Amino acid sequence: MRLVEAEATVANLDSFIAAVGEIADETGATVQAFDARYVVDREHLERATELADRAIARGNEIARDRAVEILLYASGRRQINRAFEIGVSEGTLPVVILVDGGDEAEAEAALFDRLDLEPAETLGDYDEALVRDVFDVGEAELRVADGDLPALVRERVALLAVDR
Repeated sequence: MRLVEAEATVANLDSFIAAVGEIADETGATVQAFDARYVVDREHLERATELADRAIARGNEIARDRAVEILLYASGRRQINRAFEIGVSEGTLPVVILVDGGDEAEAEAALFDRLDLEPAETLGDYDEALVRDVFDVGEAELRVADGDLPALVRERVALLAVDR
């Protein structure tokens, strides 16, 4: 699995998503783009991918598409429309793009060739307020976890598998 970190300028969300889909189809890779402000660390996406693959292998997946299933787990949500909140949106924003399987190197190169991306270190530079809001982490829970927000997010990712 590769995580492509960049600053993206998304002028048209539909065109961006279509280009990501074409790159995935051409390279045989699963490609899913995330707003980096919601991704707490690499383990967050590794765990989401692992659990999505397990659900698919067991026939318990929610989505028909592996990339969307990974998005569901990464967001800790069962509803696809709510999971898209942690995906990309129009404007200029930090992104983390997961590339897994197929020709990952070709997919990464194509992302930079076809999308308006500038390499940037974005992983782990999350927005605490946004993360707490989307994952519904209150002050008391954060205190009990000794302020370890990434651990609480990874827990929400894992709990999606239980909450079926």
